[in-house]
Amino acid sequence: MTETGLFPDDKTMQAGQLLARGVCRHMRSLNFASIEELVPTRGLRVDVMALGPKGEIWVIECKSSRADFQSDHKWQGYLEWCDRFFWAVDGDFPTELLPEDTGLILADAYDAEIVRMGPEDKLAGARRKVMVQKFATTAARRLQLYRDPKPGSV
Repeated sequence: MTETGLFPDDKTMQAGQLLARGVCRHMRSLNFASIEELVPTRGLRVDVMALGPKGEIWVIECKSSRADFQSDHKWQGYLEWCDRFFWAVDGDFPTELLPEDTGLILADAYDAEIVRMGPEDKLAGARRKVMVQKFATTAARRLQLYRDPKPGSV
């Protein structure tokens, strides 16, 4: 944490969090808004969800190692909550492990690059509305907690 205690620094962040930061920076360069650790439904938590300028929704799962990838048994459940799905890994990750019919992003703590675009499977309108509302609500609540980290105290 920094001196203020609000923001983690590189030394306290885990490898997956550093990848997510680089991914979010890249998403911003593509005019996407992104949010980390969003829960689309009970039992699922995506590493990064990105909302594009045309309303598209991408899910990006950050994997820091072979073991991290092999222990993820829920990722296929994320597919029904996005228009495109991507894996984000660093340059040392054995990418041959990743399914070829998913997107691939190479990332580090500072930036990322889309290597393979994930196939598009557009969300139904009702599901999209739910996800955009969940995205907005989660982002607004986190911003409020940033601005007022001790709600209810006087």
